[in-house]
Amino acid sequence: MKISPLEIRQQEFTKKMRGFDPDEVQSFLESLADEVQRLSEENDTLKSEVENLTEQINEYKKIEKNLQDTLLKAQENSTKSFEAAKKQTSLMLKEAELKAAQIIEKARESTNDIRNAVVNLREEKDLIIAKLKAIVNSQANLLELKVERAGEEKSAGKKTDDSNKMDIDLNDILNKIL
Repeated sequence: MKISPLEIRQQEFTKKMRGFDPDEVQSFLESLADEVQRLSEENDTLKSEVENLTEQINEYKKIEKNLQDTLLKAQENSTKSFEAAKKQTSLMLKEAELKAAQIIEKARESTNDIRNAVVNLREEKDLIIAKLKAIVNSQANLLELKVERAGEEKSAGKKTDDSNKMDIDLNDILNKIL
């Protein structure tokens, strides 16, 4: 049963003989009404505080939920970023390995080309030397033939010491050329 302070103040009792002192009852009812009014006001204040605190708690719960969602998204993004970086690194490493393999293969090909060129140049050198030897031999033979003819012509006419100057050392000429 809910009793307001006003009801307490207005409450009247029937009077009987040898009953309660009306002034004392009235004084008690006044005190009781004041206390009920104070408690009612305190209760209203506490209800208001509870509502405010409930609203604050709800706000804090929303903030907490937002923070948890944000943290979860940040963790997911971090994981995704890490995985993407890991994938990118793996891809870059594979590309680098492929480029390195290509560079090594080109270097091998270049080395083989250079070796083949050196072999070809040596063969060419040997061929040129052989041709030069043949030319020198042919020219030496021609020269010897001319020297012999000149010697025969001079012996028929007059002999000189110039024929000794005409002797040519074929090996000396070849060594100078090579």
